Amino acid sequence: MILNISIGSSSIAIGEVLQVLLTGKGNGHNPMIIMDIRLPMALMAVVVGASLGIGGCEIQTILRNPIASPYTLGISAAASFGAAMGLILNTNLFNVSDTLAVTANAFAFSLLVAAAIYIFSRQRQIGKTAIVLFGVALNFLFNSLTMILQYIADEDKLQSLIFWNFGSLLKTTWSKFFIVFAVLLICFAILLKNAWKLTAMTLDDTKARSIGVDTAKVRRIIIFITSLLSAVAVCFVGTIGFIGLIAPHIARQLVGEDQRFFMPLSALMGAFVMSLAFVISKVIIRGVILPIGLVTSVIGIPFFIIIIFSKMRSM
Repeated sequence: MILNISIGSSSIAIGEVLQVLLTGKGNGHNPMIIMDIRLPMALMAVVVGASLGIGGCEIQTILRNPIASPYTLGISAAASFGAAMGLILNTNLFNVSDTLAVTANAFAFSLLVAAAIYIFSRQRQIGKTAIVLFGVALNFLFNSLTMILQYIADEDKLQSLIFWNFGSLLKTTWSKFFIVFAVLLICFAILLKNAWKLTAMTLDDTKARSIGVDTAKVRRIIIFITSLLSAVAVCFVGTIGFIGLIAPHIARQLVGEDQRFFMPLSALMGAFVMSLAFVISKVIIRGVILPIGLVTSVIGIPFFIIIIFSKMRSM
């Protein structure tokens, strides 16, 4: 994280960063740059990465599918559509200030998808495959609606939407960070309390039920919690792909699927990969900070291909 704060459009020595963090004092405008701009962004990278890592971990657990993630359920696509409505149609669902309208719209549509999936999963005889297919259908639906809005948008608004869809931490504030952090903390505590039930979900449903786990109820609760985590994360920073896929895969290889270790390590791996991607986004082109979503996609695609091939070999 210190390295993340040090690197930017103009570099600040690590010693200077530590001095400002420990004493609040530094040269020129460095204290303001570090405390008000770079530190919130670095911390946001950590909590967003952890949120997406946990989301991917639990979605993969309840669906028993290593290539599942919150994005499989259409949450990212719904957030993009909500943002598109705010940017292109000037829609303000909650009558908030213009600066918050896009974020509020993205959050609302993310939760709308979460509610739809939750209601769908409550239906009898609905299995994990049907839930994934329902999420894929929602993904296509909201992507199509977003493309329609892109088609009718003028050049300036289209550029703003594309930038949002790329994912960026540049508009992070302390208030946004604390919201994501609070949601992450609450959801993490709930999930950790139910770690043994989640570990049992790695078995087939019959075996899990035989040891007293209500698999349908657990699956519904996890879908809601992971959807909430992802919705809060993406509504502030835009679309960030593949973190929910990469982090659980690394954690699973290291500690297996015991949720007491798998979930916390997925959070740590998500935070690490997100922070690493943020560093890379600032050093690829000198003086330019690339959208972090582009970097996570470039990192994530090879992982995705590797997972698919390893899954094919194990069949």
